[in-house]
Amino acid sequence: MSRTTLDAPPGTPAAGDAPLTHGLKQRHLSMIALGGVIGAGLFVGSGAGIAAAGPSIVIAYAVSGLLVMLVMRMLGEMSAAHPSSGSFSAHAERAMGPWAGFTAGWSFWVLLCTAVGLEGIGAAKIVTGWLPDTPEWGWVALFMVVFCAANLAAVKNFGEFEFWFAALKVGAIGLFLVLGVLAIAGVLPGTDSPGTANLADFLPHGSEGLVIGLLASVFAYGGLETVTIAAAESQDPVRGVARAVRTAMWRIALFYIGSMAVIVTLVPWDSKAVVEQGPYVAALDRLGIPGAGQLMNVVVLVALLSAMNANIYGSSRIAYSLVRRGQGPKALGRVSAGVPRVAVLVSCVFGFACVLLSYWRPDDVFPWLLNMIGAVILVVWIFIAVSQLRLRRTVEREAPEKLVVRMWLFPALTWVALAGMAAIFVLMAREPDTRVQLYSTGGMTLLLAAVGYTRQRMRTRS
Repeated sequence: MSRTTLDAPPGTPAAGDAPLTHGLKQRHLSMIALGGVIGAGLFVGSGAGIAAAGPSIVIAYAVSGLLVMLVMRMLGEMSAAHPSSGSFSAHAERAMGPWAGFTAGWSFWVLLCTAVGLEGIGAAKIVTGWLPDTPEWGWVALFMVVFCAANLAAVKNFGEFEFWFAALKVGAIGLFLVLGVLAIAGVLPGTDSPGTANLADFLPHGSEGLVIGLLASVFAYGGLETVTIAAAESQDPVRGVARAVRTAMWRIALFYIGSMAVIVTLVPWDSKAVVEQGPYVAALDRLGIPGAGQLMNVVVLVALLSAMNANIYGSSRIAYSLVRRGQGPKALGRVSAGVPRVAVLVSCVFGFACVLLSYWRPDDVFPWLLNMIGAVILVVWIFIAVSQLRLRRTVEREAPEKLVVRMWLFPALTWVALAGMAAIFVLMAREPDTRVQLYSTGGMTLLLAAVGYTRQRMRTRS
């Protein structure tokens, strides 16, 4: 099988000239799964979490990591049974109806396109720190053009970029963990072991600090869904998804929880450098490694560019899948040489528009946009959990051989995951900084659900 038409329901004509190709190799998918765990949020956003939670940030990342593992397991079960470039959006439509697929898909599309712009701004800030006389917007435009062109050409270009980006990220954080463990053990030359001195004040701001750290850690995990979107264009979608999901546990434990444990052991949680320079730079500086700051800036730049590339890809495929299922403008579904090129272009234009808004309307429109996407990932996770609850019984009854990946202790752990998501919503409502995000995302979700339901009713009547 060399083509995929898994997003179009039976009897639906193709929206484009040809379906997507299976241009991603297994090595691409393996590294996308491995490197996708190491997102920009880990390097950029973890400093604020450490400042709020102190050493208990390890607990925060462990708790949110367990929730993410459950979500990935549920998503993996459905994606292995029904590979689709629409991923959770297609599963939600199959489980609850077109309105659910419409809501989950377009809210995630807005999230990814906005994130493209945010990551471009972050990457440009690093480069202008090295080249201060260059315009920030110019670098964002350059990055956008490069990744847009790569995604327009062929899916294998996206795969190659992510393969090497992931290799660099994995190598960098792997080296960081090795050096950190050696320093903690007291066997790194020229470095004295800090022992457990920096862990003494484990909950410096009490449970409130832990809550803030927990909320920060939850959103650092965003982006893991890309591997299930990419799997639909791989040479063996079922095997690719199964392998990615089964290795998710050790990847999250090693890269997220492990690195947080190393950082808070090496560096005092209240060190200004943790927030100002970033926790990884602060830890390497503590080890006395020359040029550590610039080295980590390179790694963070790679992480941001990798996220840009992945989000352009993911947003274009979500849009393509929605159109194939009759959930969007037909032009977005047009495929040329196996690539939904119009969807790629529109996603990039939306992303760059967000960048321009950050310069033109930094005090009103841009913050409103950021708040609107603030809790989208939680909405998506809820759609995943509810879809898995409803689809599991259907697959068991109609095609049990498709259950290559199974959710642990079904349905108990699915309900546990839903309870965890509900608890996070409650915690967000308690915190002033996240309450606005919760309400803004809720408003967008309700609006999309209303539009989707109306479209569904109209199509049913016609």
